[in-house]
Amino acid sequence: MGILVILEQKENSIHRMSLEAVAGAQDMADKMNMEISALLMGADVSPYVEKAQGLELKEVIVAQHELLNEYSCDGFSEIVRQVIEKESPNYVVMAHTYMVRDFLPRVSALSGVPFVPDVVSFQVTDGKPVFTKQMFNSKLGSDIVVNGAQGGLISFQSAAYQAESVRKGDAPVRDIEISLTPDQIRSVSEAPFQESSGGVDLTSAEVLVSVGRGIGEESKIPMAKALADAIGAELAASRPVVDSGWLPPFRQIGSSGQNVSPKLYFSVGISGAIQHVVGMKGSQNIIAINKDPEAPIFEIADYAVVGDLHEIIPRLTEALQEQ
Repeated sequence: MGILVILEQKENSIHRMSLEAVAGAQDMADKMNMEISALLMGADVSPYVEKAQGLELKEVIVAQHELLNEYSCDGFSEIVRQVIEKESPNYVVMAHTYMVRDFLPRVSALSGVPFVPDVVSFQVTDGKPVFTKQMFNSKLGSDIVVNGAQGGLISFQSAAYQAESVRKGDAPVRDIEISLTPDQIRSVSEAPFQESSGGVDLTSAEVLVSVGRGIGEESKIPMAKALADAIGAELAASRPVVDSGWLPPFRQIGSSGQNVSPKLYFSVGISGAIQHVVGMKGSQNIIAINKDPEAPIFEIADYAVVGDLHEIIPRLTEALQEQ
């Protein structure tokens, strides 16, 4: 069959990270001369079919069942197992979301197909597909080759690929017959995970203003928040800011926080340590402000501003508010 991408839904749309996974699958397909299909599963996936059809795919497979009205590890893993059995894909690809971390290891155990999680890149070496994972706080990369004819289950790390790079198409839709009984669902899921009580999801934000230790003290956080409000951005932070208690953990970007890929990443007083960079390097545009002209963040920034952020940010915010 080739490659099967499982599309996750979130807030009445296809999850942005699933679109990134499609981009990853398209890269795999190009290098391995394979076709890609996508799977939509749920009680009613009709709101998402048109969006999925607009992607460059061989087809969109629809698996609907009333017991899939809400997520459960048992239900979703059983359906994916059935689809793998019926369709025999070489590779099953998903985004490395909270839901995938929950149920895809179970699919691996049920189907006997190895699971390679949190992949950051893909290449073909000596005719074999090689998947790269980051290790030891992203200090090292580990290349993994999946042995066996069954291929593998692959999850791509957030921002490993860009959702905007997905090629468009006009895919046909096919329903697939599945079976699921209430006794197969032995667990009851809690409410969907939210990064905060306010429902902030940094992975979906298109614009981020991220503050680092260079901001100086907690009393300066409102200054960065004012800039974020002026440009319609979410506020994020590097680890030292979170460790100091100036912002809550769900706003942390980096290897021990979230991986993001916004259209614009505004770095304020962040030096650019590798642990932070791995979480935001997928940003389309990076603007960095730092008084140190040798700051590592400038090596990846599209626009670098060397200066005192305490002077620059208020003036910039004021100018933006006047627009």
